Amino acid sequence: MREAITELLVDLPETSNVTDLLLSTHDADPQRTLYAVRDGSRWRDVSAAEFLQQVRALAKGLIDAGIRPGDTVAVMSRTRYEWTLADVAIWFAGAVTVPVYETSSAHQVAWILEDATPAVVFVEDPHKAATVLDAAERAGRAASTTVVQLTEEGAGGLATLSSLSRSGDGVPDTVLEAARSSRQLADPASIVYTSGTTGRPKGCVITHGNFALFGVNTLEFLPEFLKQENARTLMFLPLAHVLARAVQVVCFTGGITLAHSGSAAQLLEDLGTFRPTFLLAVPRIFEKIHATAGQRAADSGKGRLFAAAERTAVAWSRAVDARGRGGSGPSVPLRAAHAVFDRILYPRLRAVFGGEVTYTVSGASPLNEHLTHFFRGAGILVEEGYGLTESTAPCTVNTVNLTRVGTVGLPMPGTSIRIADDGEVQVRGAGIFAGYHRNETATAEAFTDDGYFRTGDLGSLDEDGFLSITGRKKDLIVTAGGKNVAPGPLEEKLREHGLVAQAVLVGEGKPFVAALITLDRETLDAWASEHGKSGLGSAEAATDPDVLAAVQTAVDAANATVSRAEQIRKFTLLDIEFTVESGHLTPTLKVKRAAVVADHVDAVAALYGTAER
Repeated sequence: MREAITELLVDLPETSNVTDLLLSTHDADPQRTLYAVRDGSRWRDVSAAEFLQQVRALAKGLIDAGIRPGDTVAVMSRTRYEWTLADVAIWFAGAVTVPVYETSSAHQVAWILEDATPAVVFVEDPHKAATVLDAAERAGRAASTTVVQLTEEGAGGLATLSSLSRSGDGVPDTVLEAARSSRQLADPASIVYTSGTTGRPKGCVITHGNFALFGVNTLEFLPEFLKQENARTLMFLPLAHVLARAVQVVCFTGGITLAHSGSAAQLLEDLGTFRPTFLLAVPRIFEKIHATAGQRAADSGKGRLFAAAERTAVAWSRAVDARGRGGSGPSVPLRAAHAVFDRILYPRLRAVFGGEVTYTVSGASPLNEHLTHFFRGAGILVEEGYGLTESTAPCTVNTVNLTRVGTVGLPMPGTSIRIADDGEVQVRGAGIFAGYHRNETATAEAFTDDGYFRTGDLGSLDEDGFLSITGRKKDLIVTAGGKNVAPGPLEEKLREHGLVAQAVLVGEGKPFVAALITLDRETLDAWASEHGKSGLGSAEAATDPDVLAAVQTAVDAANATVSRAEQIRKFTLLDIEFTVESGHLTPTLKVKRAAVVADHVDAVAALYGTAER
């Protein structure tokens, strides 16, 4: 199949905008709980009426500060309730939200201030305020940029969320309503900057229609967990990422209770106390939970039991997947073994997610097929999807009833997916952005003559329209022998091993493929204790024979999945961690391949030193 299409399930009037969805939810039940805010060790409910009151007050404050429909307002903060409040208030003022990753440097923020020209920037705390003020100086916008702190602590002379809200008391309701209703589906709602794995970030113009149509159609496309009674979710992905904000639109459209967790250290506790029914996550979360569970089982002497439970979960899920393709499904012995583990072990894994999660959506980067089967077999359905900033949110997703593990699912409603002659995935539909901000050349290059967006990803469609992503055009490694190697699948396979945190394949123009690998510090500590090497440092581990031998098993497993010409012939362990702060990961934890290679040229050269002599 070369093209797959899913028709739009719900349409909206062209004169509407995303704020109309919130108003509809409020009007249906003003006391419905839309948000939960951490209050010490408890969660405080925020009703639709209370949230709307706060939104209107803040929107009036923005109008009083001079914000007019079509103006831009930026937000730089960790994921938190106030981020959402600011975002929706910006829309009520008729303005355009410009999210900024909270880990951004002053240099990166300066470019966004220069390109998007926001007059107001919401920041989380004094540290981020200092970064924005520094950036404003660099961009020559110090005099025209007002910084507003979301919290009161340490604000000094800065305006705060509460003071800005109070300043709008004199703005008439009619003025606010005129600003809110001035926006239509075709108008910009947000300018979202690409995470910049290559080159300078480009601002993607996301419209009210992109968000709103995603909101109403996703509820109908995934009703099993989005429309269940008392549905609730915990958002811990960066709200600067378009996917997280699109999911928030789904939540207030469907009256789903949403809580925020902006701290990795707090996440497990928040999951346990809030007990969400579904989650949005990235592959690294699933990889870490799997590796940690396996290590804890080994530490407690139950490694063999865990391994048996894992094999059973994967086999059960594969049998379920086969049944969906016309097979017979799990055998009687497999069902019996699965039932036993579902009583004694799988509940412990589900408890990590809070105990009530049965559905999760994985996005941002590919999830290893083995892990998808493992979690589904353990009672947590992982619905993998695919999308880009330019597609607003997933343009494909597996559904509860139509899941094919190893694929990223079917087209979302109102979306057409096709495969070009060179294997590129091209997309057209309701979620596709309006273009790059102030960059007509890049916009023209991004679209085909007949209006399809060029994703830059390589993929295929099966006979039922399920999309599989096989690589990225720019990431393809062409060895000296002319072999094309897609690094993604091999890297995913390597990360299955508990000791491996990240892996980056190299080999462009070289005689063979090699890998740069970093170690998972937490797993390494447990492994070292188990092997009588407590206190093993990262530098020592990178050359330790036993560590190298353990990682070699991961390399061997990855090599078993590809042809000899594609196999990893050498690897080196780096004694660092790839982090957002180091510049090697995007805020959604995708590896910045070019940055890794550029910063480790000596390590790459050493891998090929013998072969090149």
